[in-house]
Amino acid sequence: MQLAVGARSDVGMVRSGNEDNFFAEADERRGIFVVADGMGGHAAGEVASEMAVQIVSRQLLTLEDIRDAEADARMTQCLVDANRTIYDRMLAEVDKQGMGTTASVLAMFDSEYMIGQVGDSRIYMLRDGALSQVTKDHSYVQEQVDAGLLTPEQARYHPYSNVITRCVGANETVDVDIFRGVVMPGDVFLVASDGLTGMVDDRRLQQILLARSSPGRIVDALIAEANGRGGLDNITAIVVQVGAVDAPEPAG
Repeated sequence: MQLAVGARSDVGMVRSGNEDNFFAEADERRGIFVVADGMGGHAAGEVASEMAVQIVSRQLLTLEDIRDAEADARMTQCLVDANRTIYDRMLAEVDKQGMGTTASVLAMFDSEYMIGQVGDSRIYMLRDGALSQVTKDHSYVQEQVDAGLLTPEQARYHPYSNVITRCVGANETVDVDIFRGVVMPGDVFLVASDGLTGMVDDRRLQQILLARSSPGRIVDALIAEANGRGGLDNITAIVVQVGAVDAPEPAG
């Protein structure tokens, strides 16, 4: 598997601190990518997102394959473990009350990908020029869209658009969504916090991701676009360009 990766986090134009954290590591065998957007104030949100990224990445780096059901359980468990650790720290430290974090986790092996999702950070896939959002937001406005009470465009500008319904660390337990799919040569993946996706609509994301440029330059362009539109939140983006895909070895 040949993966070219760009990743960066930016404080944005308004916030004084950055509560986002990320992890991005790829070699010829696999790629592990995590974006976490913390909440609960600067002292707490930054801690929650950093804890989630460290716990999840450390556990997933020992994963050898994602083709069996055990991998689903491993992905879920690493987020459950992060949830429990953050929750326990929140209970133990007064200044950490209300802290939590989103977590969007992408693992790529051979010709497949697996995603673990909690919150409203997002993972997109660009394939054959078409951009699709692979994950689904755990948010108030997404629930309203699902119920037919809001259109996606109305949800985008709704005053409660930043209210999430599920996060890592705020409660004793957490539910994790798992997504799976096939990786193809030429695919481009974007893992991003809502500081990017809340400022830049999908059509513009698609245009920038289609640029014939390095993933690092594309990340810079995405962050510049979000800041140019106000940069109201911290902005984190990981761009993964798939150059080649290996046929999976027989399981055994």
